[in-house]
Amino acid sequence: MSHVTYAVVEHDGGWAYKVGDVYSETFATQKAAHAAAARAAREQRTPGQGGPIEYEDSSGRWHEEEERGDDRPGTEVKD
Repeated sequence: MSHVTYAVVEHDGGWAYKVGDVYSETFATQKAAHAAAARAAREQRTPGQGGPIEYEDSSGRWHEEEERGDDRPGTEVKD
């Protein structure tokens, strides 16, 4: 199972959460950014409906897979 960490950080004159190198929108307070990160983490763990997906890998090759919809990552929020 994969794992996603939402890090709450100072960003662009306020606070944001980020996953890897990708930032969320900016929030006025750390508390608001943390709440948004917790909401995103909760949604990431929620099972969905399965079905076919297509994606491009880093070398530019396209792949097709069947997504089960219940194989969700573990998540956490770090301040």
